[in-house]
Amino acid sequence: MRLDRRKFLASALAGSAMAGLPGTLTAHAADTGGYKALVCVFLFGGLDGHDLILPYDQPSYDSFAGIRQTLLNGYGGGRSRENLLPLNPDNASSFGSRQFALPPEMPFIKALFDEGRVAVIGNVGPLIEPVTAATVEGGVKLPPRLFSHNDQQSVWQASAPEGAQLGWGGLFADAVLASGANSGGAAFTTLATAGVGPFLTGRIASPYQVSLSGSAGITAIESFEALGFSSFLEAAKNRFRADGFTGSNILARDMAQKFRSGIDANTAFDAARVGAAGFSTAFPESSLGSQLKAVAETMSIRGALSAHRQIFFVGTGGFDSHSGQADTVPGLLSQIDGAFSAFDGALKELGLSDQVTTFTASDFGRTLAVNGDGTDHGWGGHHLVMGGAVRGRKILGDIPEPLFGHDQDAGGGRLIPTLAVEQFADPLGRWWGLTSDEIAAALPNRANFDPVSLDLFI
Repeated sequence: MRLDRRKFLASALAGSAMAGLPGTLTAHAADTGGYKALVCVFLFGGLDGHDLILPYDQPSYDSFAGIRQTLLNGYGGGRSRENLLPLNPDNASSFGSRQFALPPEMPFIKALFDEGRVAVIGNVGPLIEPVTAATVEGGVKLPPRLFSHNDQQSVWQASAPEGAQLGWGGLFADAVLASGANSGGAAFTTLATAGVGPFLTGRIASPYQVSLSGSAGITAIESFEALGFSSFLEAAKNRFRADGFTGSNILARDMAQKFRSGIDANTAFDAARVGAAGFSTAFPESSLGSQLKAVAETMSIRGALSAHRQIFFVGTGGFDSHSGQADTVPGLLSQIDGAFSAFDGALKELGLSDQVTTFTASDFGRTLAVNGDGTDHGWGGHHLVMGGAVRGRKILGDIPEPLFGHDQDAGGGRLIPTLAVEQFADPLGRWWGLTSDEIAAALPNRANFDPVSLDLFI
């Protein structure tokens, strides 16, 4: 991966000094001992939750198949009931006689669920306050610009539409940085392997870009290095570092410092990689597999980077399945399954299985109704949380019945979330070590919902 100047400037912010912090960031995180990491796997385009967690009891499956028959025809036997992977959650009684299953492309996720290391979070999505079908048109506050890709990606990441600057991952990280817990590795607290919106940006924290083979390089410098032009190489490095800069303009001085800090962070990152122990787990050669491999490699050098708390952002696309869904979504689900399998194996090798929690997120879910061979933009959707500390083999939240016209149907089987993103994020932050006050500061709408946190972790 190569960064142009604008992208490098963004990543250089990760090395900025921590002086002059706002007074609101003086609280200390509740527990920052040991090492813990959160990994957000963002599925761009809008994952069809109805195709991730499928009905398995016969009446529910028949209802589902009746509504989606034209789409299911495209799957051949890929969504026939006998080919699904049934789930047996510990809290099955919460759903009465209803049963659920994973698609056949996800045997590893099924095995992890059975082992108690994966939980399903049902019908989660952006909300400002609780909403039902009866209140959705009645003046209740709704998230802005619903069903818009860019805006809902931003609302998921930052509780605000496109243009938001501060994400809840970055605000989580702010609490850790303000406490001094990651002082030696401040630049490596929030890290991205893919293009990231506001999720990892806080008032202090800013994402450090990791390429698939190390630090994100600067093409101009690397070109001179590859050609052996040593004199030009040093000149290029000095130019980007702005070592000789003596200007009095405050903005110019600040930007020079950020470029310098960014290059220093790259140097420290690459130096740490030299002594990395590594792992033998093979990763699939998919975009998601390659990114999660880079995340595992980065975690393997956490000691050299002096990083005790980290949040990663990984992204993969292709989920906007307006048409040809049966031709694309099964392969994408298989990629998730393979990448998560390899990542879990690498974490076990690194001794980090209980110290890393991985979760999925997406723009929105999709409609239960079909438009022929695809589905349209929805709202609530279903997601996965994986990790050794997860209280797995459970389905938390709700999985509405595959019917039209129920209390959480906004029309066409477009699910109104029963669980807000803030309620999803809350236990992640608590497990990561944050206090209730720090959670409240990062999740502005959290107070509008049930104060009891999801029972997600052991």
